[in-house]
Amino acid sequence: MKVRQAMSTHVVTVTPDTPLVEAMRAMLRERISGLPVVDASGALAGILTEGDLMRRAETGTARTHPAWLGFLLGPGRLAREFTIAHARRVGEAMTHDVVTIDAEAPLADAVRLMEQHRIKRLPVPGAGGLQGILSRADLLRAFVSTVPDTSPDDLSDAAIARRIARELEAKSWTPRETMSVEVRGGVVTLHGVILDDAVREALVVLAENTAGVVRVDDQLTTVEPMLGMVVRAPGP
Repeated sequence: MKVRQAMSTHVVTVTPDTPLVEAMRAMLRERISGLPVVDASGALAGILTEGDLMRRAETGTARTHPAWLGFLLGPGRLAREFTIAHARRVGEAMTHDVVTIDAEAPLADAVRLMEQHRIKRLPVPGAGGLQGILSRADLLRAFVSTVPDTSPDDLSDAAIARRIARELEAKSWTPRETMSVEVRGGVVTLHGVILDDAVREALVVLAENTAGVVRVDDQLTTVEPMLGMVVRAPGP
């Protein structure tokens, strides 16, 4: 899926001259945690987020430092902190260095950027100005849109077992030689030995994602690979 297929095209924006309190009210009214900042031509100039507004003099949350640390930080750093805590216009508090994404980029690239920069949204600029914005909420909506509304015609135990077998065969991490799958009445029972509990969790999720599965009964045994000791035995 491409970014353009998941992004929001109705974007609430502000300008650098917008009063900061108006921007805050817009964020509360629209229930969003960030606002792209555009200049007079509509080009992206920055972004204002909740993180930019956490340290405010009015709420007593402005940064304070011991005198010795203030000396080490230098006047430039202290001056910037003062500006952010007392800013009255968006341009004074916004983040200038904005991470963006192209509308034709794969969603996987967008997720990588969000994780790498620890951000919640990516503006999508274009030749005519801001095209849209991709947020974590947009990613959730994209996921929901991919969930099929219909199930396969064949929901028999044999068909479920075949689908699980195909998925196990396609994954490199599955312990196919040391495990087995039994399906009765839509209930999948996993038997066998694994060497990592992370594999156990993944196997359960794999089975749960198979159409027709009612429940997964985990009867796997986890063994420590070096010593051969049982780390986790099947439940009752």
